[in-house]
Amino acid sequence: SIRIPAAHNNLVGLRGTQGLSSRSGIVPLSHTQDIGGPIARNVADLALVLDATIGFDPQDPQTAQSVGNTPDSYLDSLSPGALAGKRIGVVEDLLLFDHEDSEVVAVIGRATAELAAAGAELVRVRFLNLDDILNVEPTGFFVLAHDFKTDINAYLARYPDAPVQSLTEILASGNYNPSIDQVLRVSESMTPESEPVYRSALAQRQLIREVVLAAMAEQELDALAYPTIRRKAAPLYEPQDGSNCQLSAKSGLPAISMPAGFTEDGLPVGLELLGRAWSEPELLAMAYAFEQLAGHRAAPALLAPVEETPEPIVELQ
Repeated sequence: SIRIPAAHNNLVGLRGTQGLSSRSGIVPLSHTQDIGGPIARNVADLALVLDATIGFDPQDPQTAQSVGNTPDSYLDSLSPGALAGKRIGVVEDLLLFDHEDSEVVAVIGRATAELAAAGAELVRVRFLNLDDILNVEPTGFFVLAHDFKTDINAYLARYPDAPVQSLTEILASGNYNPSIDQVLRVSESMTPESEPVYRSALAQRQLIREVVLAAMAEQELDALAYPTIRRKAAPLYEPQDGSNCQLSAKSGLPAISMPAGFTEDGLPVGLELLGRAWSEPELLAMAYAFEQLAGHRAAPALLAPVEETPEPIVELQ
């Protein structure tokens, strides 16, 4: 994941347009949805990392789509006045599902007011049956479960010395956290008979993309805004509900998560902006302008002082 870790750690994270960054070398979850992306302390740092990591990679044919769709440097797009005149759609369907979402929604409300203070025009956006469109496939994650079995097996096959060679052997070993047992077993249960449902779910992703782009076109929007995740971070190994990340992941459209403020008990909240394909320069520009105005980035409070790491003793030959 890129955006949820960024949101929960008061950082900036970008999931690019599908094909912007190579998947080569990444332990796979789903070849139809995986993408590498930077997480950084601020937008300028993120732009630097993006400059160094995007582009065509012969080992990942998907990246051929990026040719001609990227700037010389993403740093060139950063401007403190970039929000002036922008029309941003606040997606009401992704704000409040349950009472437990209210803490994050309150922070997002203040953050969107800051967007307006920076010159953006806010537009209320509602989609017809958005949740149904995103979750038409069984459980909402059928494609991921289907892809993972074949993708992880193909990945492990490239490493004959690995201690396990398949998902079946991973399950037999028991060497994984019990919290992911169910999702691993769902993936393992996929068979050739699952293929028609899989193909249907893949086709649905094009509909999601068309619905999003049509709404942006009809209302002349530069971006959509919503909480990256509607719940603050759960304790380790407890269920984490509230993710809004499917909209970008399933549409293949880029989205940036940026610090939006803190809950009353001091936990960070992320505000996400989603744009059209290859609009990363515009998303970074808007995120940079928001960052300069709002200043929500803060270093984490440490429970104890960090001891200085001594210089390693290295004898140069």
